[in-house]
Amino acid sequence: MGEVRAVTDSEFEATIGGNGWVLVDFWAEWCGPCKAIAPLLNDIIEGRDLLVAKVDTDKNNMHAARLGVRGIPALFLFNKGQLVAQQSGMMSKDKLTTWVDNHMTADDF
Repeated sequence: MGEVRAVTDSEFEATIGGNGWVLVDFWAEWCGPCKAIAPLLNDIIEGRDLLVAKVDTDKNNMHAARLGVRGIPALFLFNKGQLVAQQSGMMSKDKLTTWVDNHMTADDF
């Protein structure tokens, strides 16, 4: 069902423009909170039709700049190419789950 995938700037538009839900995680290797939220993102895909697209901002910063990312981790939730919600900073698993679930309807899981 769910998947976590590394995405480059050249793959970004095609990845978010599909027919489903995509949670973009802007992150960097040196970022402690980014490393802390990574296992939570792996957990959040269970039981959901959700792609987590991980964009390393050190190597692929074009879309982070376009979307106004000022701090990481920065999460952007898209559905069928449309931005639904965004959140920055570390979150607990419960808060992350609630945030995603509040924006996805039960029919879309």
